[in-house]
Amino acid sequence: MVKLVAKCIVAGDSAVGKSALVQMFCNDGAHFQKNYTLTTGVELLVKAVPIPETSDTVWEQPNAVCIVYDVTNEQSFGNCEKWLEKVRAQVSGRQIPGVLVGNKTDLIERRVVEQKQAQGWAESNGLGYCEISVKEMENYEAPFNIVANSFHQLYKEKVEAFHALGSGQVITCCR
Repeated sequence: MVKLVAKCIVAGDSAVGKSALVQMFCNDGAHFQKNYTLTTGVELLVKAVPIPETSDTVWEQPNAVCIVYDVTNEQSFGNCEKWLEKVRAQVSGRQIPGVLVGNKTDLIERRVVEQKQAQGWAESNGLGYCEISVKEMENYEAPFNIVANSFHQLYKEKVEAFHALGSGQVITCCR
């Protein structure tokens, strides 16, 4: 059994549902808190995420990103580029898994950001994509499962590369 430790940065504009998403996920969907104070600064919550079909778990260093936008607010989607740039600047060019999350899908009649548009942006930026409704407790675990699985895959690739070093393979490097 392996316990990987990664920290997921949850970023996005005010009032897109970042705190609600994190609270719901860390409390295993216990309840949706209707009244929130807008979060300023950083809120730190920790939860282990089991990887299906293994006995491994993932979570804790800034090694993953979750960018959240409100599907009823086009500006919050437009600002995802800014949030992603800020996060990538913090990780000094390291590859980090990430996911773009469209929240508030329960507000169907007010939707302005189409799923296909957001999914295309996510793919072009190397991110996974999912849509959720924290209020309706729909799919709120998906963003963290996507990121945890991506992080776990990176770990497995690194382990395989390490094992290749000890298998007698010749590795050429520059001087």
